[in-house]
Amino acid sequence: MRTDAQLKKDVMNTLKWEPNINDDAIGVAVKDGIVTLSGFVNNYSEKIAAERAAQGVFGVKAIVQEIKVKLQDSDQRSDEDIAKAALNALDWNTSVPSDFIKVKVQDGWISLSGEVEWHFQKNAAEEAVCCLMGVKGVSNMITVKPLLKAEDIKAKIESAFQRNAVLDARRIRVETHGDKVILEGAVRSYAEKTEAGRVACAAPGICEVENKIVVNP
Repeated sequence: MRTDAQLKKDVMNTLKWEPNINDDAIGVAVKDGIVTLSGFVNNYSEKIAAERAAQGVFGVKAIVQEIKVKLQDSDQRSDEDIAKAALNALDWNTSVPSDFIKVKVQDGWISLSGEVEWHFQKNAAEEAVCCLMGVKGVSNMITVKPLLKAEDIKAKIESAFQRNAVLDARRIRVETHGDKVILEGAVRSYAEKTEAGRVACAAPGICEVENKIVVNP
């Protein structure tokens, strides 16, 4: 079991290692394996990159994201310009059914809504717009239309876990309630927990994944 001090040092070194992250602007605090990220970054993509980097550190149980985006004057864009760029990004992304997605921008925050058939399409829509210049944050309110019965979804997710080289499928339990999936159990790292959630999200017809897996390094 790594101490909070060791974990903090590992997270800080990981942030320093990433070339697209200004680690001097990010504060790191750790308590009981829970990492809190704070400070200011110049764009939303750097905020997301810092969170993902911290997630991959062994021993991290959860992330509290308190980083704020403070755009430089040269990166400021009007809501209209951001909305146009977001629509273009969605149109150019082959994984996104852009005709079914609506975009709203207010004070640099993008809100996505609409309905898609697959959870990966919901995630792809967010990925397409999160790195645009002038964006301060993204609220993904896109819903996923159910395609399969609950028992079929459960079986497909369990099979996907067994095929995944990163996951120990024996330690993860899958429950389904309609179009909602609940993951429980214990895994070795936060990265493994995140991977389980990602794999579950790839199942067709999933509207929500509640990841209740416990990290026990």
